[in-house]
Amino acid sequence: MSNQITSTVQDQGFIPGQGTKDTRPTETTDDTAGKTPGATGDGDALHRSPAQTAKIVQKGLARRYRSEKRFRLMGISAIMLSLMFLSILFISIFSNGYTAFKQTVVQIDVFLNPAELSVDHLEKADYLGMIKASLRTMFPSVQKRRAKKQLYGMISSGAAFQLMEYVQEHPENIGKTIQLWVPADDDVDMLMKGHIKRDGLEVNRRLNDMQISWVDRFMEQERIRKRFNVDFFTSGDSREPELAGIWGATCGSFYTLMITLLLSFPMGVGAAIYLEEFAPKNRWTDVIEVNINNLAAVPSIVFGLLGLAMFLNLFGLPRSAPLVGGLVLTLMTLPTIIIAGRAALKSVPPSIREAALGIGASKTQMVTHHVLPLAMPGMLTGTIIGMAQALGETAPLLMIGMVAFIVDIPGGFTDPSTVLPVQIFLWADSPERAFLEKTSAAIMVLLLFLVTMNAVAVLLRKKFERRW
Repeated sequence: MSNQITSTVQDQGFIPGQGTKDTRPTETTDDTAGKTPGATGDGDALHRSPAQTAKIVQKGLARRYRSEKRFRLMGISAIMLSLMFLSILFISIFSNGYTAFKQTVVQIDVFLNPAELSVDHLEKADYLGMIKASLRTMFPSVQKRRAKKQLYGMISSGAAFQLMEYVQEHPENIGKTIQLWVPADDDVDMLMKGHIKRDGLEVNRRLNDMQISWVDRFMEQERIRKRFNVDFFTSGDSREPELAGIWGATCGSFYTLMITLLLSFPMGVGAAIYLEEFAPKNRWTDVIEVNINNLAAVPSIVFGLLGLAMFLNLFGLPRSAPLVGGLVLTLMTLPTIIIAGRAALKSVPPSIREAALGIGASKTQMVTHHVLPLAMPGMLTGTIIGMAQALGETAPLLMIGMVAFIVDIPGGFTDPSTVLPVQIFLWADSPERAFLEKTSAAIMVLLLFLVTMNAVAVLLRKKFERRW
């Protein structure tokens, strides 16, 4: 019996102690004739020489290195292109806006006429007439009516209010001649800053040759100079470019963001905690999550239309008020805070929850005492980023009337006001060259706020972040 098994195994190619018999044909077939080793499949790889194998490997490595080099160059090119466009943007903004932080002022000698100034009615005096009389005294050769009008136009209309404030603060100087530095007109300011060229045709300039000669006379007498523009940071909006400032818009942005923060942060954190820790995982919660993600991608002007329909038309809230603006921005910011809050809660390891529950804490205690403190840095980061986004929004606020021209500084949440992005929009639409300067300067201030808020978010994340 054993002899039969041995003969059968030998007939099938198996020889004990020698392995498998090679039964492949030794002749070269027509399909593989003339082909190089390795071209017929993996079986021929056994017949390659070490030199051929090394050559194939080198070709593959060279191809991979070329691909990696192209990928690296594409990445570097994308970064350089982005930096180039960013540099162009910043250069354009700074080159047009840095001069707005300087203001041209003119020194005039004003006689405080006691006949015009009554101590009991100082606010009713003709301060503009006193300034005009001072200019006529300084330029007695100007006699024609048109020339006088051009001379009066060299001084800003805000000089009268400045003189009134001086007289109210120093009533003891009534009857004396004082020297007062007053703001120059925006055209004179542009001339001093080099934005209006002296050469060229007179008809192509906003200042004629006579007005330029008056400016030169002021310079000879050292009665004209440039100083830091304090009014730009302390004044509200104005029709006159030299008097316009950003303080009113800054206050409006502050009140609007305060309303947004007070409403969106607790609501967003509460919604994130419920959806992540307490809500049952069913179809309804899936629908809510999908809708929250969709709301984060909705155009901001849609929230403005919603605020117009609900808060103004339905509830009758005051138009152009930071209260309404804050409510609209709350609706826009909530999805961002909820998504960031849920991501922060998910980053907390499950072992923290299990340990808290293991020592007898309730689910509420587990969330409030253990999970929430660890997730709060991520929530704060998301909130700050959402606030920065709200600070730069314009479209939803335009729909609720915050585009109105408002001179007064808002003193509360219900006072009419505007915000910095809308103020920039209004100035950019003005034809005067001086407003272009103010627009770029306001953009610089807004970028400073945005960079500061994002830097705070990064610092908070790095300071309180815990790696697991």
